[in-house]
Amino acid sequence: MKLNNKVAVITGGNSGIGLATAQAFIQEGAKVVIVGRNQRSLDEAVQTLGTDAISLQADVANVTDLERVFATIQEQFDRIDVLFLNAGVAPFAPLEATDEALFDHIINVNVKGVFFAIQKAAPLLNSGASVVINSSVANVAGIANASVYSASKAAVRSLARTLSAELVGRGIRVNTVSPGPIQTPLFGKTGLPQDVAEGLGTALIEMVPMKRLGQPEEIAKVVLFLASDDSSYMLGADLAVDGGQTQL
Repeated sequence: MKLNNKVAVITGGNSGIGLATAQAFIQEGAKVVIVGRNQRSLDEAVQTLGTDAISLQADVANVTDLERVFATIQEQFDRIDVLFLNAGVAPFAPLEATDEALFDHIINVNVKGVFFAIQKAAPLLNSGASVVINSSVANVAGIANASVYSASKAAVRSLARTLSAELVGRGIRVNTVSPGPIQTPLFGKTGLPQDVAEGLGTALIEMVPMKRLGQPEEIAKVVLFLASDDSSYMLGADLAVDGGQTQL
C-alpha cells in the first residue's frame, strides 16, 4: 500500500488521466479528493471510485474557487500528502486564428490554475509531500497549431523546477509527468474540425515509435510512482511517457 492513509488531491480528477490516477491512488490506500468543473461528471466519478473519494466542484482558473477548495480540505483532512495538478485544456488553433480570449483561456487553466493551486495548497502540504504536475511532450516538441498549449506546458515544466527550489527546504518534492498522445476525452476537445482532428491523431500515432495512443492507466502508474516514496530522490524532474516519441 504505497499511499496508505495518505490524503491525495487531484484536479481534473473526474475523467481521463485524473480518474485513472484516482483509482490507482485508492488501490494503494489513499483518501482522494477529486476537483473538477462539471458536477455531474464529478458525481459519476465518485460513484465509480467508492467511499474513499469525495469531490469538490471548482474552476481551477478561478482563484476564489481554489481558496474555497483548499479551505474545505483543511476542514476535513487538515493536510495534503499528494497533490496531482492534472486539470488542463488543449484547444489547438493556428497562429492567425488565436485570439486573446483563447490565449487567456489556455493560460488561465493550464498555468495560472497550476500556480495558484500550489500556492493555496502549500500551507497544507506535509513534509515529505509530493506535488506532480501534468505537463506534456509538447513542452519540448514543436507541434503546429499548438503554440499556446505548448507554451503553457513548457511553463508548468519550468514551475516544477523553480517551485522545487522554493519548497525543498520543507521536504516537498515537485515533479512533472509529460504524456505523449493519450486516449482521453481531452484528445477530442482540441477545437479543430473533425477531419483535421482525425488527421492530427493519425499523424501523432505515426510519430510514436510504438504506433499507438497511450492509455490513461499507463500515465496513472507513473504518477503513482512520483507520488510515492518510490521516487523519494527525484526532485524537479520530468518523466516523458510517450511511447518513445521524444526519445528515439
